[in-house]
Amino acid sequence: MSSTLKSHYRAAVFCTAAMALTSAALADDAFGPMPAPAAAKSFKLGTLQLIALSDGRFVMHNDGKTFGSDADVATVGSLLKASSLPDDRVTLSVDALLVRAGKRVILIDSGLGPAVHGALMASLAEAGVAPGKVTDVLITHSHFDHVGGLADAGGKLAFPKAVIRMSTAEWAWMKSQPKAAALVKIIDGHVQTFTPGAAIAPGVTSVALNGHTPGHVGYEITSGKQSLLDIGDMAHSWVISLKKPEWNIQFDNDKATAKATREATFARLAKSHELVFSPHFPYPGVGHVVADGDAFTWVPEVP
Repeated sequence: MSSTLKSHYRAAVFCTAAMALTSAALADDAFGPMPAPAAAKSFKLGTLQLIALSDGRFVMHNDGKTFGSDADVATVGSLLKASSLPDDRVTLSVDALLVRAGKRVILIDSGLGPAVHGALMASLAEAGVAPGKVTDVLITHSHFDHVGGLADAGGKLAFPKAVIRMSTAEWAWMKSQPKAAALVKIIDGHVQTFTPGAAIAPGVTSVALNGHTPGHVGYEITSGKQSLLDIGDMAHSWVISLKKPEWNIQFDNDKATAKATREATFARLAKSHELVFSPHFPYPGVGHVVADGDAFTWVPEVP
């Protein structure tokens, strides 16, 4: 194993330990959306500046319904324990990614929003970015932890000068969801749609990552010979999603397609060694996917 890969694995061990300590410190009844400290981690991708932004986290029961419903609670628990995590819960980060590309200030996903104490605005402030300076908000999909921050606490546009971009299929699906009606009304007229595969901004291309929602996409960011894929909700748990990409995830709209997408995309990423941003992996959510027998391992690369 190279010295670089060894250092990555040491980082992975540290990440695992930190997650274990965080989860262990939670009260037994501390489940659901949780606040997280504001944070902004800046790193370079070629000539582009990228910033991972902390927004919040979710803590969910290992209840046999959310993760691995086609397995069982004990099997899921054993997988978690093997990574030094509590076996009764799954903890997910909720993060976003900012891209500075020339005069464009591009935010990918908007987090939970003020209704559930999302820290995105505070994290943007740490990054030195005012909401009015954001030019584009790219949405991977319309689940509330990715679009909740499009509106402020007063029910107005959180990023008043930004164009909101999402796939045509996703916007149609979002408008069909009764629970999204209030937010749809706020952002309608500010949304521009695209077909997956379209170039969205200089160096940013949408990528179809099918199965999670009807129009779910990722975003590939390229500068020179370097690239990063924001995978959105193609995966959720940095342990379960990689060790068992074939397991059901409750949140996936089309479970069979989502499984096939996870397996194929992880295999491609493990071969290409492309940098990955995953909004639900431990903050800052930046790293690599590495082949591990018939499965995969997450190797964080902390900016």
